[in-house]
Amino acid sequence: MISRRTIYGAAAVALAMLLHPGAGQAADPIKVGTIFPLSGGAGPNGQAVTNAVKVAADLINQSGGLLGRQLEVISKDDESTPAVGVSRANELIAEGVSVVIEGWNSPVTLAEQPVLARADVLDLTAVSKADPIVSGRGNPYAVRMNSSNAQDGAILARHVIETLGAQRIGFLTQNDAYGNGAQEVIEAEMERLGKPFEVVVVEQFPFKQTDFRVQLANVKSAAPDAVIAINASESSGMPALIQQYRQAEIEAPLIGAVGTILPTVFNVAGSALDGVVSADIYFPDLPPFDSIPENLAFVKAYQEAHGETPDKGAALGALALQVWAKAVEKTGSLDRKTVAEAIRGNSIEGTLFGTIAFAENGQAEHDHVLFEVTDGAKNEIKVLGK
Repeated sequence: MISRRTIYGAAAVALAMLLHPGAGQAADPIKVGTIFPLSGGAGPNGQAVTNAVKVAADLINQSGGLLGRQLEVISKDDESTPAVGVSRANELIAEGVSVVIEGWNSPVTLAEQPVLARADVLDLTAVSKADPIVSGRGNPYAVRMNSSNAQDGAILARHVIETLGAQRIGFLTQNDAYGNGAQEVIEAEMERLGKPFEVVVVEQFPFKQTDFRVQLANVKSAAPDAVIAINASESSGMPALIQQYRQAEIEAPLIGAVGTILPTVFNVAGSALDGVVSADIYFPDLPPFDSIPENLAFVKAYQEAHGETPDKGAALGALALQVWAKAVEKTGSLDRKTVAEAIRGNSIEGTLFGTIAFAENGQAEHDHVLFEVTDGAKNEIKVLGK
């Protein structure tokens, strides 16, 4: 016989299942989307960032997940092309992601931002540097992990004008929002220093270019005192530019834009890098990063998974996931506006960058380290200052 208590109990269970269809089952994973170049000239760089996001997700999952749920990373290839990036953003929206971590090329990021904003999906930029990314025009809740062109300009301007004493300046500039924006900021910072200088040559090129012989011949003819190279294709374009610069026997010192002298450049350019000066914001085995527990754990996990040390781009991808997860954990919410407001204008503790502060517009604040390559074949650098 079936008792009245059994019937009532079964009805209660049925009602609970209707109200909470996931009850009694493992909670669905939280979907995290990534959009980076996984093919083409920037493919190795985008793959490293994507791998880093997955490593960071694994570390979070091993610690119990987020809001009691595991993270699932869904990766897309933007092919370093804005139209493709927009298509990939729409694919991730359709797949129900809670956040998108994107951005190696600024034009791609700028194209994706309004698409994700209209879909009410939180969009975190890992690497792309153009200043309009945090202007609020494409994404009113923008958040960027990397330093911006505006932040980078001052350290290079001081080195070129004050340390080198250069007056005749040359630029080799990627012709897009990132490259032109970086050059504009560097020139503005040079003006601010109040010492005489003249831009004697500007040679522009598209992101995918690898033959710079014509541009370098024009640079050599202009006889600059220093040349600044702004090229975000760190797997092909930048190392090719540096090698061809040496082959052209240009006497002026070469300065790489902030964040462009990555391990992929060392791997290809080798000894041609000797003497190149640049700056960056992350060095996995230098202070303060060598004493941050979260960085040590990330570096170890990345090395175990991929057999190499993560570079700055990879670290920024992992940082983006950590910052988002910390904000989600704090607010108990996946809502775009709620999570973004917990990041923008606040400091996030417990990341691989230690405690990282964000300006009201979502721009991360960093300390820059200026360095000179002393042995490109062995990846050796000398720190020049901050």
